[in-house]
Amino acid sequence: MALRTALTALVLLALPATIQARDQLTIGLTQYPSTLHPSIETMAAKSYVHGFTLRPITTYDADWQLTCMLCTHLPTIEGGDAVRETAPNGNPGIRVTYRLRENARWGDGTPITADDIVFAWEAGREPATGMGPAELYRSLHRIVVVDPRTVTLHFGKLTFQYNAINDLRPLPAHLDRAIWQEDPRAYRTRTLYDREPTRPGLWSGPYRIAALQTGASVTLERNENWWGDAPAFRRIVIRTIENTTALEAALLAGQIDMIAGELGLTLDQAIALERRAGQRFRIHYQPGLIYEHIDLNLDNPALADARVREALLRGIDRRQIVERLFDNRQPVAHSFVNPLDWMHDDTLPVTPFDPDGARRLLEEAGWRPGPDGIRRNAAGERLSLELMTTAGNRSRELVQQVLQGMWRQIGVDIRIRNEPPRVFFGETVSKRRFQAMALFAWISSPENVPRTILHSTEIPTEERNWSGQNYTGFRNQEMDDLIENLPLTLDREERRPMWRRVQEIYMTERPVLPLFFRSDAHVWPRWLEGVRPTGHLAPSSMWVEQWKVTQ
Repeated sequence: MALRTALTALVLLALPATIQARDQLTIGLTQYPSTLHPSIETMAAKSYVHGFTLRPITTYDADWQLTCMLCTHLPTIEGGDAVRETAPNGNPGIRVTYRLRENARWGDGTPITADDIVFAWEAGREPATGMGPAELYRSLHRIVVVDPRTVTLHFGKLTFQYNAINDLRPLPAHLDRAIWQEDPRAYRTRTLYDREPTRPGLWSGPYRIAALQTGASVTLERNENWWGDAPAFRRIVIRTIENTTALEAALLAGQIDMIAGELGLTLDQAIALERRAGQRFRIHYQPGLIYEHIDLNLDNPALADARVREALLRGIDRRQIVERLFDNRQPVAHSFVNPLDWMHDDTLPVTPFDPDGARRLLEEAGWRPGPDGIRRNAAGERLSLELMTTAGNRSRELVQQVLQGMWRQIGVDIRIRNEPPRVFFGETVSKRRFQAMALFAWISSPENVPRTILHSTEIPTEERNWSGQNYTGFRNQEMDDLIENLPLTLDREERRPMWRRVQEIYMTERPVLPLFFRSDAHVWPRWLEGVRPTGHLAPSSMWVEQWKVTQ
């Protein structure tokens, strides 16, 4: 027996260290979540963490197909578990029945039931809670609990996405309902997801949160009550390194094993890394529905003038930015609709780089050059605008500097002020506290109707507890009507002209300055396989049980 033990030890010592000790994976990200609640605020860092720790009822997979995660199968009209009906308001509606997986449990062993869906719906329907997206809760006017594992959802609208309930995230009623009932308005700051996030019963994925260092790291451990395939790693540590140069240095020093493409290196950094150290890592470039842009605060008097907004866009040489900073690997954006999505319309006229035209527009708007070259209005006020983004993101900071120089050529002064992502997204953008311009990215799902970002009812206000993502304050009645009618049009070809008009209004009114569509650079160790970037809103971490260690 002693000899066998000794021989075993010698064999283990002879194995590569990479195989012996691969029970932990350390991942680098550039952002830390501002909240961990599934339905309060939207942030890519939170989505990435939730990919490991929570399971939605439905989602889009890496092939861009709608699929079940918590449900047993996807209900359809053809299959009989989605049935058209007349809604209480007299409009065409639909009732859709979902059956939850029998073995689905929260991390404390409590079954995930219909009651958790009902609680999420109750909290979302209450405006004081400040959960989004509000339209989902407005349309879902009734839930019938068939049995503890089966619910029938009654929607007041029949839409082409009738069975996609990706945003209806079950909440653990046995833990959080009483807190919400006590004070719905205060719930967003009192939820256990933020006060006691290591409670196992909050989590339903292969991993649960075991420890946190606010702003620095999230430590995940296997969920003992996980009901699916066992994940490869005992522990996953997600480290936040907000400076992308420091993130790359940590990778090269072996302090982290991989960098998540969803929130990782900039494209130019990844290209340079591949040239220098490509033999050590697998680098995958994933184009996707990731729209880098600048939100304009339309309450700013200067930006309220459409001529100023057009001038700013004409003053940007987006082609030069893409060529010089990103090796021409990211397409210029002219609207929020990506060429990868079927409804993209490349026949619409685009706004060119035209500095002379930009100067003429500013003259027409009453902004004339001052002695320092910066334009002033009749009151003598300088055309000086603040441009904000996420601090530490080298790519965005480079883009800011390029924009600053380009806009100075047309007489616009740009003041750069950046914040850590959790402050920028958690407070400044979500509460519309940016003075003029906010540079960031939207990540969307396939054919995503832009209600939350463009409908006038989605402008965040204190009265609504800051729900909604129309951070620009854009109001356009025709756009509102199109957003209302698009989902109701079941035939895809009938939606095509509607999508064209949505893009046309967006490109004419310019509440946002489009920059480019981003490709994410995923950096993995060569011993890791099975990671499948999606190129859309659902992060690769949602399929972590497919990740494997190989050598």
